[in-house]
Order: sequence, then C-alpha cells, then structure tokens
Amino acid sequence: MIYNDYTNYFYSCTIKELNKKKGRLRVTNDELLTGNHPKLTVLMERSKQEFTKSEKKVYDFVLEHFEEVIYQSLTEIALACKTGESTVLRFCRKIGFKGYQDFKFALAQELASVQKSDHDETFIDKVKNNMLQAIENTEQLTNMQELQKSIDLIASSNDIVVFGISASGIAGLDMQNRLLRIGKNIEVITDSHMQVMRTVSMNENSIVVAISLTGSTKDIVDAVQNAKEKGAKVIAITNYTNSPLTKYSDQVLLTSAKENPLDSGSLVSKVSQLFIIDLLCTGITMNMYDKAKQHKEQVAEVISSKLY
Repeated sequence: MIYNDYTNYFYSCTIKELNKKKGRLRVTNDELLTGNHPKLTVLMERSKQEFTKSEKKVYDFVLEHFEEVIYQSLTEIALACKTGESTVLRFCRKIGFKGYQDFKFALAQELASVQKSDHDETFIDKVKNNMLQAIENTEQLTNMQELQKSIDLIASSNDIVVFGISASGIAGLDMQNRLLRIGKNIEVITDSHMQVMRTVSMNENSIVVAISLTGSTKDIVDAVQNAKEKGAKVIAITNYTNSPLTKYSDQVLLTSAKENPLDSGSLVSKVSQLFIIDLLCTGITMNMYDKAKQHKEQVAEVISSKLY
C-alpha cells in the first residue's frame, strides 16, 4: 500500500485517541461544520474490523488517494474501487458520516489543516493558472458532435429552459443574457419547486439545459427526470460522465474543474461552465446569423437608452 505525506500525518493519531469513546462514533452536524471531530483515520480504524470485503476496497483506496478523493464524485469512487455506490455510502456511514458528501467535507477540512497557506506573491498565479487549466481541460473534453447537436437543438427551439442551483444558476443567467440578445425565448429557473412545476407544461419541443458541476444535485436530477417524461430534450453541462444527471440527458457537455468541497461555487468551476456556454451561444449565433445580427442591433439600441 502506498502512503503519502498526508497519510503519515493522519496516522500520527495515538491509540488513546482510538479508544477515546466506546461504540460507533457519529459525527454531528456541529462537529462537521467546526471540524471538531476525531481524525478520519481514527474513525476508519475504529470500524476497520466491521468492513466487508468491498468496503475494505474503499478504505484502501481512500488511504492511497487522500488528495484526489475530495475532487471525485460518489460514482467515480465506486468505479475506481470496482464496487457499487451503495458500498461507498455504507463505508461512509460505518465511520460516522451521514453520507459521502459529509465524508468529503471532513476530508477537505483535514487536508486544509496540513497544507501551507500560499504566500501573497504566489496565490495570484495559482488562481490564474487554475482558471486557465480549467478552460484548457474543458476544451480537450469537448466533443464536437455533442456540441453541434446541442447547438442545433437550442437553435431550433422556442421553449428553452435552463435549470441550475446556486453557482450553476449564475452560469445559467449568463446563458439567458446571451441568448435573449439574439432573440431566443429562454428562461432560467434556480428554485427547485419552480423547476418541477415548469416541467408540467413541457413537451417534445422543449429543451432543458441542466447545469450541475457534480451531476448529482438531487433537485436538478428530479426536475430533469420529470422533463424527460414529458418528452423534452435534455442537454447536461457537468463535470462527470457517469452521474445521475447524464442518465436522463440526450447530450452531455463536459466541464473540467477541480472543486474542493470547502470552495464550493468557486470561480474556477463557473469559468469552465461559462466556457461551454460561450461555445453554445457562439454556435447558435452563427447558426442563425442574419436574424441574430438584426436582433442584437435592436437590443443594443434599446439598451443604449439606459446609458447617460
């Protein structure tokens, strides 16, 4: 088994810590938010003897890939361990967490506690490089056939709805701004109740653009599933090919942005989403160039009246 520096740090816990409490530990919400809970290796070691053979695979994988796990989805961990998603969830619950996201959050806290802070002269470069890398990686992942099909679907529809929650909703608003300027009928819905309500009036002419970094946001997946049942076409913008969202999607446009659970909603993730949206909007504009140009001129004239 390969142990990195972080693993060695985590294993600095003492036997006394392991035996601090009897019975299975449970990490409360307050402990999770404050980080005031035993080290993860303490929690894992206490339950090690209870792990099934499949759960032991998850245990070994986590020990060997501490730094990578915080950027991976539940589905990715299951595939890497050659187990089911339910096995990963059982592993997380056995060591005291409600689920995989809580486990990742705790892991991110511990990694942050042992990483040195960036110096003032380096953090600017780090932010810049992360954004550039996100765009370059997203470009490499872009499937031109998927992109062109998505462009054609949106360009030919008069009922375009974007679903996004929190930071993903911000990216959706940018798409709305771009497409309204060229005369497309588009709405953005960021409220989960409004999303499912809107699906009731959808049909085979409706297009849903679902934006979710993880592809595992339950409210988005539920709304998309309802939309599919009404005959709508779904375009997913997500980081993960194998996710609950992609199961209900006709087209999948992949982004590439590593996001630490402690930095959820960071600009890096939005930059990769905005890059895909820019590709879509540029392609749609080219698809309907004359009409788009005329509408943009009219919009520019109306907007100019808002300026002094």
